[in-house]
Amino acid sequence: MDKTYVACLKCHAVNRVPLEKTNQHPNCGQCKSPLPIHGALVEQDPAGLQALIRAADRPVVVDFWAPWCGPCLSFAPTYERVANQQKEHFIFAKVDTEKYPLASQTYQVRGIPTLVLFDKGHEKQRISGALPMPHFVQWLGQASV
Repeated sequence: MDKTYVACLKCHAVNRVPLEKTNQHPNCGQCKSPLPIHGALVEQDPAGLQALIRAADRPVVVDFWAPWCGPCLSFAPTYERVANQQKEHFIFAKVDTEKYPLASQTYQVRGIPTLVLFDKGHEKQRISGALPMPHFVQWLGQASV
């Protein structure tokens, strides 16, 4: 895959972004607002996440986290490294549960960090806790089978 998907936080239109342009601060094709993409990671709100999950052509891995959560912060570099390594196979999103508490309710997140893998519009698997990189990669491999 030579593109990824990201939903605009303003209009929630799902945009296809070439992987080589993810660090170039692309704008939404519909409303021209800056897209919430940083390398292989996309930041989403609940409505944008729903649109992204429906439109994605490959599995979407979502990290539900909060800025005050120590384990979330310690896991963030691992999540980013794996996202950059596996961006052709998955779309990696982050949802700040502090900023968007509705996301925790909608997706029944009870603890953070929680990772949820969606495939073809439906939740396929989830796991909670900060994972070491080998365990995260193994979980992705098992979840995508």
